[in-house]
Amino acid sequence: MSEHRVSFDRFVVGSNNRLAAAAARAVAESPGSTYNPLFIYGAHGLGKSHLLGAVADLTASLWPDIEVRREDGAHFVAAYAASVAAGESDALLASYVRAGMLLLDDVQSLEGEAAAQAALAGIIDSLVDHGHQVVLASDRLPATIAQVDDALVRTVSQGLLVDVSAPDYETRAAILHRMATEQGIELTDDVVEDLARREYRDIEELRVALAQIAERQRKPAPQLNSGEFESFLSDVQVVVQQHVESWRGRLREAIAYWQGEGFRTGVLERALELPRAPDVSGLTATFSAAVEHLRNLERQARQIDPSLVGHAAFRDPERMVEAEDLVERVLAGETPAKGPVASFARDAFEVGASNQLAVHAADAVVAEPALRYNPLVLYGPSGVGKTHLVNAIGNALLERAGASGVVACINAQQLVDELIEAVQEGSVERWRARYRSATALIVDDIQFLGGKERTQEEFFGIFNTLIDARKQVILTSDRVPSDINDLEARLRSRFEGGLVVPIQSPDRALRERLFARFLAVAGRAADDELLHALGEHPVQSVREIIGVVHRLGATAEALGRPLTVDLVRRELGGVTVASPTPRLVMATPAAQVFMDLEKVVWDWPDAGSRLIEEAR
Repeated sequence: MSEHRVSFDRFVVGSNNRLAAAAARAVAESPGSTYNPLFIYGAHGLGKSHLLGAVADLTASLWPDIEVRREDGAHFVAAYAASVAAGESDALLASYVRAGMLLLDDVQSLEGEAAAQAALAGIIDSLVDHGHQVVLASDRLPATIAQVDDALVRTVSQGLLVDVSAPDYETRAAILHRMATEQGIELTDDVVEDLARREYRDIEELRVALAQIAERQRKPAPQLNSGEFESFLSDVQVVVQQHVESWRGRLREAIAYWQGEGFRTGVLERALELPRAPDVSGLTATFSAAVEHLRNLERQARQIDPSLVGHAAFRDPERMVEAEDLVERVLAGETPAKGPVASFARDAFEVGASNQLAVHAADAVVAEPALRYNPLVLYGPSGVGKTHLVNAIGNALLERAGASGVVACINAQQLVDELIEAVQEGSVERWRARYRSATALIVDDIQFLGGKERTQEEFFGIFNTLIDARKQVILTSDRVPSDINDLEARLRSRFEGGLVVPIQSPDRALRERLFARFLAVAGRAADDELLHALGEHPVQSVREIIGVVHRLGATAEALGRPLTVDLVRRELGGVTVASPTPRLVMATPAAQVFMDLEKVVWDWPDAGSRLIEEAR
């Protein structure tokens, strides 16, 4: 038997763990037929991990054809997060479901991870339904884990929940005998009795005490008797206490060091919260090995795509799977393109007469990608919401496509810069593959392609590849394609072959709703009269509305008074003439954000009024 083998033979059974040990052996001898799932809980250092290892050992011996998958909760959370980021969560979950037995330690590490908890509940349900064994371990009952998903609690509670507690005197004595025998330490019965009589909270503290005795035995006296032990025992207790108190200090030193090196240390920080000392040396050694592996991965990626240097996945050992996947994609010429901004949501986009046609087209593209409007080109002045809307389309397409979807979303100027860098590095083919492999492509501000001959040539090929493959293409511009200077005729023709739809400056009703939204964000109340007054001012974009809100808020704070209609009109200026006479709005110095002093805006209510005015 290997010295380090974890098995039932090396597990000391006492009154504190007898039921847990019996249940664990039962599921190893007959996987999936009893106690499924089995949930073992108890404080740190009481043998839960040993039991999981013993289950794996006995199962491998009795059932060699069963695939046993053993992991801890922190690794599961990290792997699931990485798979979601890479769009491969379905593949990851499928790999768990294929296992014949799942052993998951430290389930409490899923605390607050709602998505990972829901995924685990689904995995357990699937495994149990197919007769595959699940064994879980945690430092507390599932229902007492903070922010735990109800579905996960229900799932694990359908099996057997057993606890392990601190060892009693007899168990401590048996453990000491076992440890001493395995380590070649000679202890008399009275020494063991004296040592076991002291209460130790976990096995680690017993191990530390025994290590001190072993150190004493290395001195000339070959054996300890009870007399010697009594004089030595108080020193052992002090050393044990120092060990328990010092492990956090060693962890903090490691955390400070690796943070200084630029790495995330979440796994080490969570270890600080453990109630008992973990194997600090083993933990930090594992972390160091993980960091070195990440550095090697980053070096591989840098040789092919220097832009990946400093990528967040190479700075966090808990994102190891994501980093490995990223390198694989780089080596295959499939460095993932930047996706849409997640914060741009469709339900946060205000709709009015000035943009409702564009929104209708956007919704149609989401409902039937590449079938109705391909390409979809949105044009309009800066700040009217084009970028928000196309990113919202991208997010909706990602949600629709699921794990297999790749929506590339990039500004045209960034596209030009990427191509220049690819030409310099000789990696143009990989650059092409990045966008040709996308499920959908969104390019913002295509007017920046004007005059960029090489980029237009490359983009023409990418565009045709995607359209021919029935993949959605969405473009934005500050003008119609026919008005873009130095844009090749073939590109202009392709762009106008889809749907070209404008987004105009916000109309009055939309302005009022936007003012209401941004005032609410700023924590300022606005009644209908105030919104009506704000809506009178013909701002040209959402950006200007945000600027007006900030400006009015600063003025109100400076004056120490609430935002009122009088304050708005005095600050923004303007004279309104009621219908049917055309409305004349003249800009004052306070309103130069809208127009110059000489400029006026005529808002004719209808054609009849205009004719009357012309006839005067």
